[in-house]
Amino acid sequence: MVQTFGLAILNLALVAGLAPLAEGVTRRIRAIVHSRKGPPLIQPYLDLLKLLGKEDLVPEGGFLWRAAPALCLGAVLMAALLTPMGPPPPLAFAGDAIVFLYFMGLAGVAVMLGAFASGNPYAYVGASREMMMMLSVEPVAAIALVTAAVKAGALTFPGMIAGYEASGPSVSMVVAGIAFLLALQALVGKLPFDISEAEQEIMEGPYIERSGPGLALFKLASYAKLIIYGSVLVQVFAPLPRFGLWIADLALNLVGVGILVLVVGFINAVNPRLRIDQSMSYFARVVVFVAIAGLVFASIGA
Repeated sequence: MVQTFGLAILNLALVAGLAPLAEGVTRRIRAIVHSRKGPPLIQPYLDLLKLLGKEDLVPEGGFLWRAAPALCLGAVLMAALLTPMGPPPPLAFAGDAIVFLYFMGLAGVAVMLGAFASGNPYAYVGASREMMMMLSVEPVAAIALVTAAVKAGALTFPGMIAGYEASGPSVSMVVAGIAFLLALQALVGKLPFDISEAEQEIMEGPYIERSGPGLALFKLASYAKLIIYGSVLVQVFAPLPRFGLWIADLALNLVGVGILVLVVGFINAVNPRLRIDQSMSYFARVVVFVAIAGLVFASIGA
């Protein structure tokens, strides 16, 4: 019980504490690529603190408007408690990969509910785009995790990791890992897939009416997705060595996630935003030609 509580505090501290830093790194990479000075690495922390101290203007959305930010961040933090980050997930006994996908999907639903409750037409457009993006990219992540589950014979993340360690790298896991990597940019809402926000087109979309603590909670949840999905990719699909010491395993996981942050930041800096139809077409091809291929290989034992 004490170990579970300690690991839960550790996961939550890592996600909440390092997520703004990861966002700061991606901003710095974009500034470097664009030959600008750019903001300091700690700018996302300063932005969150500023938002937490501002007045939260409330339109006519009522309960849904007020509850959506807390629901979004709460869902993401619950998913963090199911995420392997070197040590075993604190709540591995209480949920598996399906529950993980449920909570991450619930965060997106909370964004849509808050947008629809705002009464702003730009928010409606952003919410509809968020819905289409979820329907496009979530199947890729789901099929990749199902592939890992089929290969390991377990739906929990510790079971998947143990199965990978026992069987070693395989064609199905490599293909599933590639599919998850191809979806990562959209899962974390970065260019070229930040279609639901699209500042230059629909002025932050779902968040257009947000101004204070509610926006801070939404932003922190968005930043945290990179740490969470990055840890899942590193732990489940990458054949990392295990030292048996949670500090060493945690440090190795952070190194892997740090590399992914650099990759995501670079892709975010060099790509223009896709149209929603281009994005859906892209993920349809990823599902058909990559994700499902990995599942087929896993089903035949490859």
